[in-house]
Amino acid sequence: MLVSVEGVYRNGRVELTKNPNNIPEGTSVIVTFVKSNEIDLESQGIDKEQAKLLRANLATFSEDWDSPEMGIYDDYDAAKANL
Repeated sequence: MLVSVEGVYRNGRVELTKNPNNIPEGTSVIVTFVKSNEIDLESQGIDKEQAKLLRANLATFSEDWDSPEMGIYDDYDAAKANL
């Protein structure tokens, strides 16, 4: 039986986002660390309400940011190093 449950690694422990159903205590697990592209806003001092307001304020720029022409900025540091 394979069951996948998302979690976060903190202070040497894995914290699950939800407890899996019907899994007996002591069941062996394999942990795979996945690099996240998400930004931890709380670590930057931004709470959920502030994030919601920030997203709403920046929404007017999303069409420009998502346009194919803006792809040139996706790896700006590498492109700049090749100048």
